[in-house]
Amino acid sequence: MATATITPDQNAVIAEIFIAAPPARVFQAISDPNQLPKWWGQAGLYHVTKSTMDLRPGGKWRSDGVGADGKAFYVEGEYLEVDPPRLLVHTWVGSYDPLKTVVRWELEPHTVHGLHPSGPKKSGTGTLVRVRQEGFAGNVQSATSHGEGWKRVLGWLEAFVEDGTSERT
Repeated sequence: MATATITPDQNAVIAEIFIAAPPARVFQAISDPNQLPKWWGQAGLYHVTKSTMDLRPGGKWRSDGVGADGKAFYVEGEYLEVDPPRLLVHTWVGSYDPLKTVVRWELEPHTVHGLHPSGPKKSGTGTLVRVRQEGFAGNVQSATSHGEGWKRVLGWLEAFVEDGTSERT
């Protein structure tokens, strides 16, 4: 299970989860425009329907989706750092929130024995996924909302990478 916390200065959200798969597989799921729409979303909530990615520093990305209410939304940005399979940094601007933030995905190879703080009882080798989204500048409502969102998103990513399942059905 993913965790999410807001930094004391209320400028960033940090979310973490352990995924029982190597960093290269996790990186592929977050950076492949054909894979991302398969897992980013949930029936009755919202889901990404299309994703485009120019995976290089300065390259643009965009994900289009539909909310539970049937309204279209998008999230887009620019890649700042691309270092597969351990780091992906990009800007983030959503049609639902004009605030421009920076999202940093850190994928760290990890060995777990038994209980892990960000997940159920899992043992073995995998990836500690840490997402840091910053730039909230004290906007607690937006930071809290994004923190809850990242917990869901990381759970969907975990299910897709580990089991090949999707919450969309």
